[in-house]
This record gives sequence, structure tokens and C-alpha cells, in this order.
Amino acid sequence: MVRLAPEELRGEARAARAAYRAGRRGPTSGVAPGMTQANLVAVPADWAFEVLLYAQRNPRSCPVLDVLEAGQVESALAPGSDVRTDLPAYRVFRDGRVAEEVTDATAYWDGLVTLLIGCSFTFETPLLAAGIPVRHQELGRNVPMYRTDRPCAPAGRLRGDLVVSMRPVPADRVADAVAITGRFPAVHGAPVHVGDPSALGIASLDSPDFGDPPVVHEGEVPVFWACGVTPQVALLASRPPFAVTHAPGHMFVTDVLDSEYDVTRAS
Repeated sequence: MVRLAPEELRGEARAARAAYRAGRRGPTSGVAPGMTQANLVAVPADWAFEVLLYAQRNPRSCPVLDVLEAGQVESALAPGSDVRTDLPAYRVFRDGRVAEEVTDATAYWDGLVTLLIGCSFTFETPLLAAGIPVRHQELGRNVPMYRTDRPCAPAGRLRGDLVVSMRPVPADRVADAVAITGRFPAVHGAPVHVGDPSALGIASLDSPDFGDPPVVHEGEVPVFWACGVTPQVALLASRPPFAVTHAPGHMFVTDVLDSEYDVTRAS
């Protein structure tokens, strides 16, 4: 895998955001490889403390990378960005249901507080660099994501269950995948489960709750990571009057190198 210079990588990230601002749509796995990606959840100010507390109590699924104050739309993770327009797709929640899915959320941004949460797409580049396949990228699909039966720690009015993403890994590379992703706790870190999906309350790998069905080859093991769609399940369960999130798999591409979140990186 060819690694570009940092400024070239940031140029790819800026180009991706510009394309999404212009209306391009599609999952962001594999986009601007080497750059950190983030989930998004934006809520009215009177829900912001509870969302922040929910994230603090559930750091594996909701590792906070940036918080934008009410009405702020430019993230420090990407100078010149606009979180209302620079993702390929958004979900608009009203009273605990997904009311709309849009490519431009500008019309809905009235004093919202925004959290950007680490995304496991960030550590896919190191996985690929180690020769570990990332199947949904190979197939041009969205990563499969599943609701589990593991409750998250509640916070005020917010409660819900853990969501996980799944990547099939060759059995002899599972330990490597665990070690590599464990270096990136700010983007979900090591897996929460390896093997039998029923241990997470997942009835069928072929029927993900979000994303596309997986393709698992013989000799591969399903490996599950905490997922930044977890707050969306809390929104569905807790029914705030209004919120905006990314559409699952359609992330905010930042200007931060993935290596910046590698805890083994030399200081």
C-alpha cells in the first residue's frame, strides 16, 4: 500500500468533503485512506449534556473527538469544513423516528450542539497495510452493523443498546486484527467480541440492522467492533423531539491523520 505525504492525504480529505458538499453520496469506507473519519450526532442544547454524558459513560462506542458549540458548524478537525454539508448523507430524527434522509442538513441546523465521534473506518487503513482484508471495501459495499442485546450505560433521558460493526477476518489473522485496532481507542479500539454472533443477541449475520449484508469466506471469523451508530439507537429508544446524525456508513472525513490516534506512536 502506497502512503502519501501528509499534505497529499489532507488534500484528498478536503476533496472528499468538497464532493459531498456538491452532492456526491456513498459510504465513506476507503475514502481518503490514512485520514480519520467521524460519526456525527447533533442535538438541541437542552439535550446536549445528556448526549455528552452518554458518550462519557460509553467510551467504547461513543469516543468523542470534537464538540461544536450551539450553532457552530466548522470542526477543529477540518479547518474550513461545514458539518451541515460535508457528509454524504444525514438522518433527521423527529420524536424517536427517522423522518428524513438528506444530503444537505443546512435547513435543520438551528442552534444544534454537535458531537463528532470516532469511527472504525479510521483503522481500516492500518488493517489493510498489514494484509488483513476489509471485505466491504473489496465489494464496494457499506459495512454491516447490528443492534445487540448489550445495554449501554444510561444518561438522563438517554438509553439504548450497543451497536457493532462486523468485519470477517481470516482465523489466523484475528490476533493481529485485535492488536492493530487496539492501538486506536479513540476510534473504537479492539473488538468487543470475536466469533458466535448469537452471544451478542444477533440472530443472523445476513440481516444487518444497518449497512449491507456481509460476505464471509470459509476459514474466516466474524469480528465485532463497537460502532458509532450506537447513539442513533439511543435516539430511537429515547425519543428526543429532534436530532440530526450521519447516515450509517456515511462519515465526516477529517484532516487528521489516522496515525495521530495510534497510542503506540512515538511522541
